[in-house]
Amino acid sequence: MRRRSGAVLLAAVCAAVALLGSGCAAAVDGQAFASGTVTAGVDPGFVKGSDGSDDDRLAAAVLHDLEGWWGGQFPKLANGAKFTPLKGYFSVDSSRDGPGPPCTDAASEVEGNAFYCPNADIIAYDRAALLPVLRQKFGDSAVVVVIAHEFGHAVQQRLESSSPTAAGLSSGAPTILSEGQADCYAGGFLRAVHDGATPDLRTGDRGIDAAMSALITFRDPVGTDAGDDRAHGNAFDRVSSFQDGYDGGPSACAGMTLQNRTFTQQSFATLSDAQSGGNLPLPDLLRSMGTDLDRYFGGLVRQRGRQWTPPTIREGQTGCGPDAVDLCAGTPATLAVDDRALARIHDGIGDYASGTVLASRYAMAALAALGRPTTGAQAGSTALCLAGAYTGDVGKPGADFSLSPGDLDEAVGVLQRDDSAARGTDGVSAAGGAYARIADFRQGVSAGAGRCLGN
Repeated sequence: MRRRSGAVLLAAVCAAVALLGSGCAAAVDGQAFASGTVTAGVDPGFVKGSDGSDDDRLAAAVLHDLEGWWGGQFPKLANGAKFTPLKGYFSVDSSRDGPGPPCTDAASEVEGNAFYCPNADIIAYDRAALLPVLRQKFGDSAVVVVIAHEFGHAVQQRLESSSPTAAGLSSGAPTILSEGQADCYAGGFLRAVHDGATPDLRTGDRGIDAAMSALITFRDPVGTDAGDDRAHGNAFDRVSSFQDGYDGGPSACAGMTLQNRTFTQQSFATLSDAQSGGNLPLPDLLRSMGTDLDRYFGGLVRQRGRQWTPPTIREGQTGCGPDAVDLCAGTPATLAVDDRALARIHDGIGDYASGTVLASRYAMAALAALGRPTTGAQAGSTALCLAGAYTGDVGKPGADFSLSPGDLDEAVGVLQRDDSAARGTDGVSAAGGAYARIADFRQGVSAGAGRCLGN
């Protein structure tokens, strides 16, 4: 059984338009419509066990649009084979005693979950302890991501059996690869919803960010081994899969293999690391990272024929900007650290959340040394990419610092939460929301500084 998440998507039935023979989908980014003239979702009569609630109507809209979308997408992956609809969908009230859907013995087994059962070829979800919680915490598109992910497993099952040459995972694929591909398929479907390519659902950029927030929340516990047969991926891996599907579509997902897919999730190497959660105290982090950031960005600048003078880290200082860490002009430049503000990030998310902010400010110092702009949205985007490039270099030979298993999740967490690591020295943030910030950072991690700088 698997959990997933989302943002905000509502279907609308527009009576006046319906009289003309066409449907109307409503766009929302966080809250359901309060108007009595708008109905969320579609008739859930085809969902077994449905009570006709708004939650079931939303789930039914998602399932209806998934069937139609995959009807068009599946033949492209399966050498023209048609998509066969699933054998059933089940809405379960886990708060009541009674028999459960196929593949379970009792309704209580579905509590807080949604799952695809390959033996029965069905999807079941808990309308009592899953859907309303998702909608309240993240918005309606959380429900979309959850169900789209489970539907992705049904697609995997069909691709595996459609033909020997169809795109898809082998039956022996590790769990984390199967789950990553399902996240990828969910991303492809959310892109269709965002772009208006589905009849019943709409969402905007905020909805996509909320969908990613749900995936981040449902990551594996820090320290889970990637080879665990229950592994779904850490936040970085799950968001990466989602974004690959969102940007590349189902064909990018179907081509995922262990040869072309690197999962960053790892177990703790030592007991002491596990006991601390891999987190250094903030003063220790500033000392360790300061030395290593100087190594990396100094080398980057010198390789391009420029001089590098590392910025001086001064704690307890504010005044040249509003952020937890500000790059202040001078000779040498100063990184003014607001201890309290940075400690809130450090203690609230983890040490590499504050480390990501610090790395992005060092990246700004490197941009200045290279004669590149440090103001405006593009500077913020480039600095985030360079912070990712540094992160991808950490732990390689010559590095004085290493990442713990939870660090990439902490980077994703701070990028998801706000734009503090994405601002130029003038306070202007990189364009786009959390999706764009994480994408910029991921580009640096995967492709290195050359891609960030365009050379």
